[in-house]
Amino acid sequence: MTAFPTITLNTGAAMPAIGLGVWQLSEEEAASTVRFALETARYPMIDTAAGYENERGVGRGIAESGRAVDDVFVVTKLNNPDHGYDRALRAIDRSLDNLRLEAVDLFLIHWPLLDDARLVDTWRAFEQIKADGKAKAIGVSNFEVRHLQLLQDAGLTTPAVNQIELHPGFPQLELRAVAAELGIVVTSWSPLGGTSGSGWGPASKPNTVLTDPVIGAIAATHGASPAQVVIRWHLQNGLVVIPKSTSEARILENIDVFDFTLSDVELASITALTSPGRIGADPLLANFGAPTS
Repeated sequence: MTAFPTITLNTGAAMPAIGLGVWQLSEEEAASTVRFALETARYPMIDTAAGYENERGVGRGIAESGRAVDDVFVVTKLNNPDHGYDRALRAIDRSLDNLRLEAVDLFLIHWPLLDDARLVDTWRAFEQIKADGKAKAIGVSNFEVRHLQLLQDAGLTTPAVNQIELHPGFPQLELRAVAAELGIVVTSWSPLGGTSGSGWGPASKPNTVLTDPVIGAIAATHGASPAQVVIRWHLQNGLVVIPKSTSEARILENIDVFDFTLSDVELASITALTSPGRIGADPLLANFGAPTS
């Protein structure tokens, strides 16, 4: 894990700057993909979630990879129906059982939902989960500025991480600036711009990032793929990046990004892109899976 760059969390722990995402993978796909990523490609981090319904596959892949548990940074997330103090405490135990772990390196609230009181209760449970040693660090996902401010106003622990949709054409500059002020590390989901049929129903957009001519020209300059250029853009902006793939060739390609550097001009030209914009759900509106009581 030391061969890859890390970012220091507000807990003092080092988080790998690159890892493998496993959204939309089945249990079987997750097991084989995680095993390959850890055993052959030597990824330092795996990012999953209870809501992906593949934690057991991830746990199996980690176990079958032969990697020491301490050599893999594991992230998982609270499923939306498990918001609330008691539910969250039970949820981490299920996730740890699925993953075959005694603790995860990072446990995230997956979505804030539209219930501020329950959100605060959930975060209090996360503080207890960290105190109990079941998560070495706690964080959030899909939090907007108002959600971060809610936790601050309640006098609660500042999240270590905020995992948000972030890619060229949707650089999230304001939210990143607030996170920097608070000492929160930002992880980019859908870092390559998503895919057609990416799980958001009729509003789903095809990937235009990897065919963008600006990115294509930069890739040609460096003898790299567009995906490699976009991953470098994330890394050089101080972001944690978790590209997802089931292709062994792409898994290897996505982590082979440390033999070239983007110039300041190239970084700025990618940041200036305005398309495709947000491709996923808006956290200020999303309430799917909300518990009813």
